[in-house]
Amino acid sequence: MTAEPTAKHAPWWKGTRGEWYVVAQMFLFALVILGPRSLPGWADWAQPLATIGTILGILFMLGGSAISVGGVLKLGPNLTPLPYPKDSSNLIESGPYAIVRHPIYSGLIIDAMGWALWTHGWLTIVYALILFAFFDIKSRLEEAWLLEKFGPPYAEYQSRVHKLIPWVY
Repeated sequence: MTAEPTAKHAPWWKGTRGEWYVVAQMFLFALVILGPRSLPGWADWAQPLATIGTILGILFMLGGSAISVGGVLKLGPNLTPLPYPKDSSNLIESGPYAIVRHPIYSGLIIDAMGWALWTHGWLTIVYALILFAFFDIKSRLEEAWLLEKFGPPYAEYQSRVHKLIPWVY
């Protein structure tokens, strides 16, 4: 009788390290970028809403990209596409991680909302909100693993830094 593989050594398709979250994430990114922006009969964005959406969309995409890239750079060798932390990872609390616990997710959510505003997509706003809900769920699993790995220091970090939206949530 063979023992069930641990999260560290299980085949990827079993999803014990969160592999299926990565698959779902790619689907949601494709939906945000390529999905229908509106439904037949829905009104186009009128002026000045269209202009405001374009300007805010560009600002959101620039800001979101800066947050995500900052998160990637600060993680360095700790970076993994999976929510399960690497065995060799360290707890990072500085840089963008000082203002939000998941800056890569945060930046991608802000990017998605910026894209929705820039493309004037009513449905794309809904997709961005679904992406937010998805990252909220994915981060719960990730945080359970981070709490298991880092213990009280991670719990203290959780108590003082917001999860996904800087200074808000």
